[in-house]
Amino acid sequence: MRHALVNDSRGIVVFGIVRPCTHRLADGLKAEWTAHLCGLCLALRADHGQFSRVVTNYDGLIVSVLTEAQTERTARQRRTAGPCPLRGMRTAPIARGEGARLAASVSLVLASAKIRDHVADGDGLLRRRPLAAAARRVAHGWDRAGARTGAELGFDTAVLVDAVERQQGIEALAGPGTPLLTVTEPTETATAAAFAYTAVLAGRPGNSAPLAEAGRLFGRLAHLLDAVEDQPADAASGAWNPLTATGTSRAEARRLADDAVRGIRSALRDVEFTDGRLAHVLLAHELRVSVDRAFGTTACAHEGQGSGGLPPGFGQQPPPKPGKRGFLAGCAVFVGLCCTCRLCCADEYEGPWSRKKREGCCNWSDGCDCCCEGCDCCDACSCCDCGA
Repeated sequence: MRHALVNDSRGIVVFGIVRPCTHRLADGLKAEWTAHLCGLCLALRADHGQFSRVVTNYDGLIVSVLTEAQTERTARQRRTAGPCPLRGMRTAPIARGEGARLAASVSLVLASAKIRDHVADGDGLLRRRPLAAAARRVAHGWDRAGARTGAELGFDTAVLVDAVERQQGIEALAGPGTPLLTVTEPTETATAAAFAYTAVLAGRPGNSAPLAEAGRLFGRLAHLLDAVEDQPADAASGAWNPLTATGTSRAEARRLADDAVRGIRSALRDVEFTDGRLAHVLLAHELRVSVDRAFGTTACAHEGQGSGGLPPGFGQQPPPKPGKRGFLAGCAVFVGLCCTCRLCCADEYEGPWSRKKREGCCNWSDGCDCCCEGCDCCDACSCCDCGA
């Protein structure tokens, strides 16, 4: 739940893979998705101050989506937010309530963990002691803030902290032949806990088990895709990467990723939703697109040039990527993107931490025609009869 911070493959990697194009968010789902994203951002500001909004991320909102999808819709679940540069200075209805606050709590705790990880590794500017000390203070504050909000909701963030602490020990022992799923287990555990607790907030305890399974596989998938996307850059910089460290091939990683997508779809069938349309699109459909994007097999124009349907890795080498920015340098770039409205209005911009190419949120044109021939996102879904 930390996509806005960094997107590397070391340590807890929970959120940062679901970035839907609006042609796949029909029938008002784009507005719903935006409402949850803005709701997470403003929940962070309301409970923890302006600076905490830096951990707003694309996937953390899924916690908010799942909570609302299990409850009866009421007018209190929305409020109109004022103009924001990231919405082109437009007002908008935003999600509010316990789901957004749970997403904020989890995002803060895991963002704190990543700061500590970067300090320990001496990444970028954090090699300097004064900056490392400042970053530790930020991490400590976010830890306490996330735990405080979690406690108010009845959610014990200790399970997340424990997963983070176990991750480094597991990585230190991992080597050739270590099962890749041993490395992804802490991520799976943390995400399972967050997903399952949405059922508690919604008053649907019967949904806890299938949502925990969906969350476990979502965490596995996020960790896998992050490792796949970052492997070339990690190799160039000498950074730790789970695929390289365990000797796992891209073909095996693809198999595990596809299995995770199928498992998430299967788990969702056992969840009782009041209105699960957005959750279904994000978790049953967009994850398949995310897998194709990570392995370079997408053929949708808005996802970049794909491989024309070739098997993963066939005749292709992933292009090298620029090194990631450190935490404080990324914060400075993030502020600049906000002040210049590039996060909102740019056709394309460079992610402040990951340095991956992103599309401005107001440039997702409605009714776009990017479903070109062979676009996987237009095929019939095998898990339902929705035709999407």
